[in-house]
Amino acid sequence: MQKRMDMVNGSLGDKIIKYTIPLAVTGILQQLFNAADLAVVGQFAGKEAMAAVGSNAPVIGLLVNLFVGISLGSNVIIARSIGQEDNEKISKAVHTSVLVALLGGLFLAVLGEFLAPGIVKLLEIPEDVYPLAVKYLRIYLAGMPVILLYNFESAIFRSCGNTQTPLIALVISGILNVILNLFFVLGFGMDVDGVATATVLSNLISSVILFAALMKTKLAIRMDPRRLHIHGDVLGQILRIGIPAGVQGMIFSFANIIIQSAVNSLGTTVMAASSAAYNLEIFAFYIMNSFGQACTTFVGQNYGAGKNDRCRKTLKLCLLQSLICTMTASGLILLFSHTLLGIFNTDPDVIATGRIRLEYIFAAYLFSFMQEGLSGYLRGFGVSFIPAVCSVIGICGVRLTWIFTVFRNAPSFTTIMQVYPLSLGITAVVILIVTLCVRPSQRYNIQNSR
Repeated sequence: MQKRMDMVNGSLGDKIIKYTIPLAVTGILQQLFNAADLAVVGQFAGKEAMAAVGSNAPVIGLLVNLFVGISLGSNVIIARSIGQEDNEKISKAVHTSVLVALLGGLFLAVLGEFLAPGIVKLLEIPEDVYPLAVKYLRIYLAGMPVILLYNFESAIFRSCGNTQTPLIALVISGILNVILNLFFVLGFGMDVDGVATATVLSNLISSVILFAALMKTKLAIRMDPRRLHIHGDVLGQILRIGIPAGVQGMIFSFANIIIQSAVNSLGTTVMAASSAAYNLEIFAFYIMNSFGQACTTFVGQNYGAGKNDRCRKTLKLCLLQSLICTMTASGLILLFSHTLLGIFNTDPDVIATGRIRLEYIFAAYLFSFMQEGLSGYLRGFGVSFIPAVCSVIGICGVRLTWIFTVFRNAPSFTTIMQVYPLSLGITAVVILIVTLCVRPSQRYNIQNSR
């Protein structure tokens, strides 16, 4: 029988670790979908196909992040309602979230099929890569309903402290993804269309597994397909938290698209190297991000229960544990970087350029762990607009300004990478100052959310 983690009583440190480990592994496995795509096409279809898959990552993030942000709003509202022991509101939020995921996914799938060629053109992708990039994006976007459904279902399980069930679903679908990649590319001679199809089918399996689990669970998050309905009052609360987070993610992805365009202008080798390094650095990021999400959920439940002292203790523990775990992962990746980058492509120039990206990104993570943790802390109280504004200005503003000024005068890959530690350092300082000044546990009353 599934049990809800008791976040509002007892020790915190061990529970945060127990919560974050499956969550981090889940994020890493999700990224392995794309990493497997890159590795297969890089080894068996050439670096043009590899560049086509990697260059689509910012575009996909731009389209997906709005709804992923809304799923974060679902997480906060359900976690808060669990702390308040409001089962009726939990049920409304669950059924509203699932339906929003399905409808939002259908919208993105239809829209993406029409806009894919124009979107890829904005990336200034070389002529030899362009057709492959369009083909990959179209197939990937066709799978948006099941991709978003999995993310919303995972947020529902996380809200009650269950990070194991989404992990189990992803392990199954992840193994299937690798098998299907090889089956389509080696067995049928497909290229980017094969790996994109494998990714969509794998997400279909994981979303169906979680859908069934939600129907069978004995917890308050139980779902009944006959009760799928958008409850306006609950949706409004979800959107107030989720839209700022989603818009932040969209703007963040837009900035990354501009950066990707700058990377693309430096040639196919740099594109392939940047894609390979991204698929390594993201492992450390998901470890760091899992502590931010843990902070949101633990703070949400304890705030709902009126235990503000545990909210502050949660923040301190999440920041400390995040720093230790993220830096350990970053160090290991750097130590074995040449071998790991060689998995994607054995070209010495690709490996050397990828190493440059890893060094700058991991230096930036010394600031990013604070930005993730403090943002998660504020969102746990339902304060989503403030961290969104800080991140948009501090990260996106600095990066866009840098690309259109410094990079334009000194167009090199190193110049691009220098903006990451700069932008994240500025943002971390700003969010720290804002967090100390806002004091959300005193300013925002839980009764206002009812």
